[in-house]
Amino acid sequence: MNPFDGREIWFLTGSQGLYGEDTLAQVAAQSQQVVAQLDGSSDIPVPIAWRPVLTDAGGIKAVMIAANADDRCIGVIAWMHTFSPAKMWISGLEALRKPLLHLHTQAHRELPWATIDMDFMNLNQAAHGDREFGYVQTRLGVARTTVAGHASEPRTAERVGSWARAAIAVATMRNLRLARFGDNMRDVAVTEGDKVEAERHFGASVNTYGVNDLVKVVDAVPEKAIDDLVEEYFESYDVVDALKGDRRESLRYGARIEAGLRTFLTDGGFGAFTTNFEDLGGLRQLPGLAVQRLMADGYGFGGEGDWKTSMLLATLKAAGHGLPGGTSFMEDYTYHLGPGPQRILGAHMLEVCPSIAGQKPRLEIHPLGIGGREDPVRLKFSAAPGPGVVVGMCDMGDRFRLVGNVIDVVEPDAELTALPVACAVWEPHPDLATSAECWLMAGGPHHTVLSTALDVATVDQFAELTRTELVLIDESSTPRSIRRELKWNAAYQLLAGGLR
Repeated sequence: MNPFDGREIWFLTGSQGLYGEDTLAQVAAQSQQVVAQLDGSSDIPVPIAWRPVLTDAGGIKAVMIAANADDRCIGVIAWMHTFSPAKMWISGLEALRKPLLHLHTQAHRELPWATIDMDFMNLNQAAHGDREFGYVQTRLGVARTTVAGHASEPRTAERVGSWARAAIAVATMRNLRLARFGDNMRDVAVTEGDKVEAERHFGASVNTYGVNDLVKVVDAVPEKAIDDLVEEYFESYDVVDALKGDRRESLRYGARIEAGLRTFLTDGGFGAFTTNFEDLGGLRQLPGLAVQRLMADGYGFGGEGDWKTSMLLATLKAAGHGLPGGTSFMEDYTYHLGPGPQRILGAHMLEVCPSIAGQKPRLEIHPLGIGGREDPVRLKFSAAPGPGVVVGMCDMGDRFRLVGNVIDVVEPDAELTALPVACAVWEPHPDLATSAECWLMAGGPHHTVLSTALDVATVDQFAELTRTELVLIDESSTPRSIRRELKWNAAYQLLAGGLR
């Protein structure tokens, strides 16, 4: 699934009729040049579509409403080329429901010192035109990203690209349908949450289906579909001998689950799902291989009915599509507290996405020990090293909170020969003890999304664009700083109840 297919960003240029048609023609030509410079960058994952120069409130509001209605448009970039009186933008900004980026730039890089005159000054007024626009956005409380820099600069394109990825995350979340197969794990607190508020706040629709609704589809999978999947497994993975011999039927049943689950999700238009080992109905195995492969294709997933992590995973997978690295469902499992660097070993019962694998996954079968079903098949690997981020979502009762931690994924200290599941090992910033204390104070969940494709900037912009609290643990964090931030956030959330 490529979430960027058929999508675009609209580029809006602000001016006014005061300067005359000749100047407005120059404005149009120069704004098209800016679009061409940005559109030529590989850092921006979708085309940028230029729109005619805007000079009055009616035209501004109309284009914002059109952006809302066009499913191809994932967001709007606005630039005040000349001085565009910002009262003209109020009704349009109030109407806009798509992510907004305010680009503070200008057509020229260098001033023509020897020839500069008032015609040049009247044409190139973004230095104060954008300040007028910035003021009205702040006055209205508009959620947006602001990027300052010339369109030809790599840093500018990189930041616009990061915003575009946050914008596709917003679009994904707003249109997401999530299927829960059964309820969440009994007596667990953090996987609970307000599904009505989730749909109001994020747009994601979360609904529950009986596991046996899925079983009917799984049982109806034709043998030819199973044959094709098994052949694909042998081509894609290192398959243990047992699955080629006396345990081959277990592999075929794993393929049956994948084919049935994929059909159920496709037919229902679902982009994310959950399972629960306590509620398997007529399934003979806990889905493992099927979940891993569906995640690799871009689906969101949460174990034990954790729908918040599932929808977050689908969202961040969309944002990271096409980037090096991967994004996976994850769980902090156990610690290495020394000797040497202190590290976290993350895994789950079965479900870690192979997009983060550092080597060709090995297809294995082992007993699970819980769930009371047949031994499930699963892919085993360790995550590739590199910088990354882990993000969790929790329902605080009056709001949703994202908790993030900057990390470095590393190689395990030794080969994990006895571990029967896929895993990732990482060193959290600033260190394990500080990270863990801050995470616990923030109420961060034990299920997370781990990404080596995305950086913190995109996660931060997603939080800003969706007006969601983000508590970020990074190199500068201390328990005291996070404790103070949590208190400030609590006060802000109370005060902001009547604010935008």
